[in-house]
Amino acid sequence: MEPQPKNASERLLDIISRNRRCERVGVYAVCSAHPSVIAAAVRQAVEDESVLHVESTSSQVNQSGGYTGQTPSQFAEFVHSVAQHAGLPRNRVLLGGDHLGPYPWRELPWDVALRNASELVCSCVRAGYKKIHLDASMACADDATPGPDQRTIAQRAAILCRAAESAAEDLPQGSSPLLYVIGTEVPAPGGESLSGAPPSVSAAEEIHHTLELFRAAFDDQKVAAAWERVIGMVVQPGVEFGEEVIFDYDGQKAMALSSALPKVPALVYEAHSTDYQKPAALAKMVEDHFAILKVGPWLTFAFREAVFALGAIERELLAYRRGVRLSQVREALEAAMLRNPVYWRSYYHGSEDETHLARIYGYSDRCRYYWGDLEVQQELAQLRANLDTCPVPPALCSQYLPSQYEAIRSGQLPTHAEEMIQEHIRIVLRIYVAACDQARQHDEEALKIDRQLAQQNPTVYLPDMAMMLSNLGRVDRLQNRMDEARVHYEEALSLLRQLLQGDSKYAGEVARVQASLEELSSRTPSR
Repeated sequence: MEPQPKNASERLLDIISRNRRCERVGVYAVCSAHPSVIAAAVRQAVEDESVLHVESTSSQVNQSGGYTGQTPSQFAEFVHSVAQHAGLPRNRVLLGGDHLGPYPWRELPWDVALRNASELVCSCVRAGYKKIHLDASMACADDATPGPDQRTIAQRAAILCRAAESAAEDLPQGSSPLLYVIGTEVPAPGGESLSGAPPSVSAAEEIHHTLELFRAAFDDQKVAAAWERVIGMVVQPGVEFGEEVIFDYDGQKAMALSSALPKVPALVYEAHSTDYQKPAALAKMVEDHFAILKVGPWLTFAFREAVFALGAIERELLAYRRGVRLSQVREALEAAMLRNPVYWRSYYHGSEDETHLARIYGYSDRCRYYWGDLEVQQELAQLRANLDTCPVPPALCSQYLPSQYEAIRSGQLPTHAEEMIQEHIRIVLRIYVAACDQARQHDEEALKIDRQLAQQNPTVYLPDMAMMLSNLGRVDRLQNRMDEARVHYEEALSLLRQLLQGDSKYAGEVARVQASLEELSSRTPSR
């Protein structure tokens, strides 16, 4: 077995190298600053023995605080604190800056906006960010319509790169070098298409031209050495989402782009706005060299789903309980959005009823900007307190959080409000884990070890072996490998039935795997 790379940056470089060799491996980046999302992502990384890859955008986190109120150093400390608490080593955390450029200051002249952006880049580097997305694609106040041309974008990005390299010189000796992502066809931060038509796939013939512009700009700014550390290029693979529409990935339309991967620099494509894509589509994107998948709004969308479900459980459970004040999360969220409509007004259009629905339930998930509101936070705390002081019957979880029901019933998931919220977020994360094949790598290696150990001590290692087989079946199903899923599920079920004869605690897992097999059989005929 080959030795594991030493740190998060080296692991990322290893994945990129393997993807370029046509291995179906990739990495997903969690683009969110929400505490529950970060905590869920940390747990997922611990479970998968993988890297926690978290990125903050220039709007979320900047030297003025962004909309989260955090500077890069504060955000870095927050992420590392959550990781440390969960037992995730510091060297398995990769911090990245997304859309680092003039975007937050786009109402200013370009030179002023770029100075602010350079300060932000330096702040990120000093805070320990290692992956830097240089994004100078947004128009500033004095840019001509429709915005800067490709050459100007490349030149401004190179200025930002020079600032980053200068800041890196002050880092401790032995620090990992910075890794860069570039591109001119960059979606707006947070994604969200306002058009009814799907976005056009980036033209394959433009890839070489764009790279040449950036290479020349890096040379002009005397950062040619950094060019060798450009590991990603943002392109448009034809995916996007809006208020009530999702544009799915079409591998046929992206075939030419996939084939145009350059030899130098040794990069892969970075895909933004991959939220809400089907599991098989995400896996196909990784196979087609869109090896870095960015996800953000889908995770806070899942947070909202879980919170509202828990609110419904709270009403069912406590509405007639004397002395209990029910939480008003939904009402507080709506009030916060109406008090300060800046984050949603330009995104939602239509009648009052239509915008009322879109504000909360739209795929754009603009309500994510309001979870930090003080009154919303107070109501969330009330919800958590109410449910954590009164045991939630499993039947209510089955009604409102059916995806968590089996884990609760089998004792794997406690009926603690925050635990259930994070588990719901991890349902989305596991789709990305499967698409990037990280779960398969971990589980296949663990299964080999368990098979060997089970021969010597079946009592101890057969349960682990059954769990690994079940996990692989789930990953297979998400990746549309139905034959492999059936084989893994059938072996897992056979082992679990043996274990059930000696211990009734396996009844829940037997039922879950049996249900998965039956669902699989209903979709595909037996071989």
